[in-house]
Amino acid sequence: MGARGSVGRCVLEQLLAHGLPVRASARRPEPGRFPDGVEVFAADLTDPASLLPAFEGAGQVFLYASRKGVEGVVRTARAAGVERVVLLSSGSVIHPTSAGNLLTEGHREVEAAFVAAGDPIVVPIRPLVLATNTLAWAYAIRDMGSLPLYQPDALTAPIHERDVAAVACAALTGATTPALSGMLTGPARISQRDQAAAIGRAVGARIPVRALSRDAALERFSWFMPREEAEAVLRYLDDAAAGNSPATSTVQDVLGRPATGFDQWAADHADEFR
Repeated sequence: MGARGSVGRCVLEQLLAHGLPVRASARRPEPGRFPDGVEVFAADLTDPASLLPAFEGAGQVFLYASRKGVEGVVRTARAAGVERVVLLSSGSVIHPTSAGNLLTEGHREVEAAFVAAGDPIVVPIRPLVLATNTLAWAYAIRDMGSLPLYQPDALTAPIHERDVAAVACAALTGATTPALSGMLTGPARISQRDQAAAIGRAVGARIPVRALSRDAALERFSWFMPREEAEAVLRYLDDAAAGNSPATSTVQDVLGRPATGFDQWAADHADEFR
């Protein structure tokens, strides 16, 4: 599910690289957007009727956590005979100081709905901070000459979407270690200011950072998300600024290799910031 999203696209690519039979879905699949030979379905997690054809005959499903309509997803997966759901959730669910955050609790509710059903088996994959979140900086970097950030020195350990997908694929291909559902992060903590510097190195330009006040950040974030979700994001950043956003060994524990560093992520996405 969501095979055009940043993680879903990587899951699809990696499963195909393993030579596994796979089908893909998107809400509005467009011709030419999927690899040749992949069966593609139009499906929406909030529309159970659209899910049944996509789920039927599939032993396992990868999907994103969606609070809206989760009960219908669970019912449809059971009706279609799906055996296992690998669920892209959030590390905030098991991050103690994120408890009570609006976004955290939304992910927790989705996980709980699958667990309560008992069937299919659910394996939650829990990235704490996705490196792709910084793609939201692209407009400012390209067109504004400086990057406005709230808590620019807050330390997090952003994870490359390919590493999240690799852990999801491990779950889809038979791995059973409890580490699959551990908190997923990149290999080391890095400030937002240093993330901007890494992107600057990747694109060959200096990126000045301008600190935002909390009120200004709330207003800015509210341009592209509901205000209550913007407040929840700021709470995550406040928590990181307090030193509460860790780097974990989960990628190493599951895959037997280190997680990919932010410098490499920036190099992989340089064109999106130019």
